[in-house]
Amino acid sequence: MKMSRRELLASTLAAGTLASAGFGEAQAQATPKKGGTLVATWGGFEPQALFVPAGGGSSPYFTSTKVLERLLKLDNKLVFQPVLALEVTPAADFRSYTIKLRPDVKWHDGRDFTADDVVFNALEYWKPISSGGALAGLTSAEAVDKLTVKFSFKDPTPEFFLKSVLAGKAGLVIPKHVYEGSNIITNPANNALVGTGPYKVKQWVRGSHVELARNEAYWAPGLPYLDQLVIRWWRDPASRSAALEAGQLDIGVFNPIPAPDLKRLEATKRFAVTTDGYLSSAWISTIEFNSRRPVVSRPEVRQALLHAIDRDFIADTIFFGRAKPSIGFIPASNPLFSNPKAPQYPFDPKKAGKLLDAAGFPVKGGSRFKVNLVAAGWFEENVKLGQYVKQALEDVDVTVDLAIPDRATSLKRIYSDYEYDIAISNNSGAIELIPGWTNFVTTSGIVKGAAFRNANGYSNPTLDGIVSNLTTEVDEKKRAGLAHEFVRIAATDLPITGLVDIQSVTIARSDVRNHSNLADYLGESWSDVWLDR
Repeated sequence: MKMSRRELLASTLAAGTLASAGFGEAQAQATPKKGGTLVATWGGFEPQALFVPAGGGSSPYFTSTKVLERLLKLDNKLVFQPVLALEVTPAADFRSYTIKLRPDVKWHDGRDFTADDVVFNALEYWKPISSGGALAGLTSAEAVDKLTVKFSFKDPTPEFFLKSVLAGKAGLVIPKHVYEGSNIITNPANNALVGTGPYKVKQWVRGSHVELARNEAYWAPGLPYLDQLVIRWWRDPASRSAALEAGQLDIGVFNPIPAPDLKRLEATKRFAVTTDGYLSSAWISTIEFNSRRPVVSRPEVRQALLHAIDRDFIADTIFFGRAKPSIGFIPASNPLFSNPKAPQYPFDPKKAGKLLDAAGFPVKGGSRFKVNLVAAGWFEENVKLGQYVKQALEDVDVTVDLAIPDRATSLKRIYSDYEYDIAISNNSGAIELIPGWTNFVTTSGIVKGAAFRNANGYSNPTLDGIVSNLTTEVDEKKRAGLAHEFVRIAATDLPITGLVDIQSVTIARSDVRNHSNLADYLGESWSDVWLDR
């Protein structure tokens, strides 16, 4: 079943994921000006590398996507738009796709971008490293000519799914001549990027900022508008508020400042606040249970513990009302694949206690059992969440050893050492479930050391089979049904689930124009943003 554009937008608006259309319309009315330096930040910390091929979270994604590009991008109406590919056309049986590439594109070192680069990415980077098994069915990629590539699959491959991979976090295009014959994950080029994008890396001042300069040979005539884009990091949200007011910061994405400051700064008329730009990058706060640990490996224990947590309190108090209780692992704002009928675990401490009793964990000596809780220290809210969840579990007589490590240690404890029973973290994913969301619960998502994948060790052949079928089912109605079953199983077994769906906000000086105009703005190139000053 295909939704009309009007139906899709209506469902999205009802879910509350878009701000009023007037924001984008107002931005588009003025004539762009060239020049100037834009200083940007996001609501998190400095990346571990400018580009992390296997993922690495939103911080390296934010920086790398201004330099590296993808074949496609997704706009705020969920329509795929051309970037390095002009056309991606399926065969009648959906077992192959023909990709027509944009001509006259140069890498930053002057080499031509060609079909050979796409073939290399498909077979050496996307399939084995970045896509988390999403392209397992890809059997061949061949260069038909310099600007044409043919992908062949062993089974039918849904168009929305494939285009989502090509337009998503897994689809960044890296140069064959730089990465061929090397370990892509450890290549030094990951901190000295060579891309096709609107900006080139000028310098990275560790602990402070990265400077990106205009690519004078960019393939889009007249773009980028900016002379320079500086991405700077402040460790705490209050410092970002101060930087905005002092004129040291122009734009911040993904909740960069404390929620109480948003209304105050917006009221000055010097700043604009919008929730546009997050339709395909919905954020949630997550709770994850380590399946390797005996006590929390049992679904009935996980279910009981969730009943001890008041998600309304989290949304209203920790996020100042800029969040909603999650209905599962997939955000309610997802207009295609969320499942409101999945099992829910409303706040009920008495029920939590009874379920733990029934699971064989009565109170003995003042405690049922002890857990190690790690609250990943990359957001201020995670610190408060860790403290709250500790108290909530102790209220049902579970002893909690809470750790709130810094970013590097959090990544190591959760994704490399698996040193936790319960982890508080975050996830951001596209509308399409594969690979971003499915990587957290599929067997193929278990990659030791790879951040923001399956750290919980959960492995369920039934769920793996559903995900595999999602990559081959071309009927959109049947595909939605498979997605709903995926969500139901994940919500029953609970290796990981959402605590709250976060309302993402961008704040910018009022003279920053043409931003937040795509479905995942944090991860777009920002080639057309400009300064009206």
